[in-house]
Amino acid sequence: MYRKDGVDYFIVDGHIHFWDASEENTANKYGEGFIRCFYDYQRNLSPQEWVWPLEKFRKYSEQDLMHDLFETGYVDWGIFQPTYLNEFYRSGFNTTERNGQLARKFPDRLIANGSFDPREGEAGLERLRKLHAEWNLRGVKLYTAEWRGSSKGWKLSDPETQDYLALCQELGIRNIHVHKGPTIWPLNRDAFDVADIDHAASAFPGLNFVVEHSGLPRLDDFCWIATQEPNVYAGLSVVMPFIHSRPRYFGQIIGELLYWLDEDRIVFGSDYAIWSPKWLIEKFVDFQIPEDLQSEYGVLTTDAKRKILGLNHARLYDLKVPGSAQLPAAAAVAA
Repeated sequence: MYRKDGVDYFIVDGHIHFWDASEENTANKYGEGFIRCFYDYQRNLSPQEWVWPLEKFRKYSEQDLMHDLFETGYVDWGIFQPTYLNEFYRSGFNTTERNGQLARKFPDRLIANGSFDPREGEAGLERLRKLHAEWNLRGVKLYTAEWRGSSKGWKLSDPETQDYLALCQELGIRNIHVHKGPTIWPLNRDAFDVADIDHAASAFPGLNFVVEHSGLPRLDDFCWIATQEPNVYAGLSVVMPFIHSRPRYFGQIIGELLYWLDEDRIVFGSDYAIWSPKWLIEKFVDFQIPEDLQSEYGVLTTDAKRKILGLNHARLYDLKVPGSAQLPAAAAVAA
C-alpha cells in the first residue's frame, strides 16, 4: 500500500518476472543479446541510482524480488507474466514453473500466470490444461514474437489460436495478457504488431485482453482498436519509466489512453526487474499532465491514479481491497 497526502493507494503490479539469464542458462548468442537488450532498457530509462550491475540483472534472488516489491516497493499483489524463450535459454527464461514456486510460497502476495503457443498444436492444448490444473491460472501471458524452429512468430488471429482462446474461456482463464509493441533483440518488431488484438477481442468478448506496453510505438493503432473493443485494456509496463526520462511524452501517452479508453481500462505494471515499482509509483502519484496539454486531455485525477495503480487489476483478478483504499462509492457499498 502506498500512502500520500492522506490517500491510500492499493497497488497491484500486474507485470513482474523472476527470470534466469545467467551465463549457465544462456544457450546462444540470441539469449545473450536478449538479456543485454533488456538491460539497455533499464540503463537508459531509469534514474541512475536504480541501475543494477549486469551480473545482478542477469539473475537476481528471491530476496531481491520480495524486498523490491513488498518491503520497499509498496506492492500489495504482484502478477507474474512468463516469457519462455526456450530457443534462447536452456531451461527457459521466465517460466510459469519457476514463478509458480514463489507464488506457492507467498499465496497472499503473488499470482502466477501461464502461457501457450498455438504452434504446439494438440500437445500444447494438453499442456495448457496441465498448467491450469497445477497453478489454478487466472491469466496467461502471450509472446507472439517468440521463435519456434523456422517460425519467427504467430498471431492471435491464426486459426490454431482460436482453439487455445476457447480453452481459456472454458477453463475460466479470463485475463489474456499480450506483449504488443516494443521489440527486444533479436525478435521481430512486426511479430509484436497490435493489429491481431482486434480479431481476438471481437471473437471472445468474455475474455479480457490486456495489451502490455499499450502497443508502443503503435499507440494510435492500439487506441483505435481499444475504443471499439470494451474488453481491451492498456498495460503500462514499459510506458511507466518514460515518466522519468520523457515526462511530456509520458503525459501525451496517458492523455491519449484516457481519451480513447477511460480510467477503468488502464492498468499498472513495473516490468520488474527491468524497473523497480517504488520510484515509478512515487513519480506517478506526483505526476500531472502538462498544463498546455490539459485543454485536450484534461487532468489525471487522484481517483484515476488509484484505479490505474491497483483497483482495476483488483477487479480483473477478484482481489480484496481494504476499505481505506477503495473509492468513496465502493467503500459505501462495502460498508
